[in-house]
Amino acid sequence: MQTRHFAQLVGLSALWGASFLFIRVASPVMGPLVLAGCRVALAGLTLAFIMRGLRQGWPWAHWRELLVLGALSVAVPFLLYAWAGLRLPAGYSALLNTTAVLFGALASAWFKEDTLTARKLLGCVCGFIGVGLIVRLGPVQPDAATVAAALACITAAACYGCSTPLMKRATTRMQPLAIAAGIHLAAMVLVLPGTVWAWPQAQFTPLALVAVFVMGVVTSGLAYWAHLRIIRHVTPVAAMSPAFLIPVFGVTWGHLFLGEALSSGIFAGGALVLLATALVTGFNPLRRWWAATPAP
Repeated sequence: MQTRHFAQLVGLSALWGASFLFIRVASPVMGPLVLAGCRVALAGLTLAFIMRGLRQGWPWAHWRELLVLGALSVAVPFLLYAWAGLRLPAGYSALLNTTAVLFGALASAWFKEDTLTARKLLGCVCGFIGVGLIVRLGPVQPDAATVAAALACITAAACYGCSTPLMKRATTRMQPLAIAAGIHLAAMVLVLPGTVWAWPQAQFTPLALVAVFVMGVVTSGLAYWAHLRIIRHVTPVAAMSPAFLIPVFGVTWGHLFLGEALSSGIFAGGALVLLATALVTGFNPLRRWWAATPAP
């Protein structure tokens, strides 16, 4: 993996880590259905304007494929994470999101888009241990609602993981911008009935509106486009590596903007997460230096 792709993945991790905080702000006020609908609509409109400006055509011939990708990578995860945000702290959701890497690794091997190696499996183990150290698990009542919310997060992560190798295949037939716009348009169709039904009960506070605007335009629309551009050049498992870094940034943003205390394991956990990302992606900034160093 090239340095610029690795840096772009780290940047996406920072954006997606913040999205869990925004969900915690907006979901209790607007409701999961309205939040997901507004987020998808804003992302779709943003990408549609960009497509018009760049004069790119819509990939109507691939509407069935885009509908499946829109359901797996946008509609279902957005709804499930918004619903889980009513019950789980942002750190819990971000932690459970890391299981996307495991599901993605299995799906990529199944679709023969990638191979499972001992290095990648070791990276997954290091990543899970690292995020466990970073996210300070507070006292959450282990009732049925909490378990259901955790299962919702894991299901959303499974959808992300399973959709990534399919996204990789789609980039061989369509442009990244067209895919990003198409899947959000398809997701908009899927979530629209629920959004309309729940709209009368939603409340729109200024803070919630700002949160959903940033999620829709930046962490969904622009970030998905950027992610698809990276997927064209890296393996599906490497493309999912931001899942390990998301809890790092989630905890950091919580500390900076919400005053949440940093756990004692953040430094050791952060080191493990960085190691996990390097193992899974194969990124080694010293490889070129070693290759260029003459043998004694």
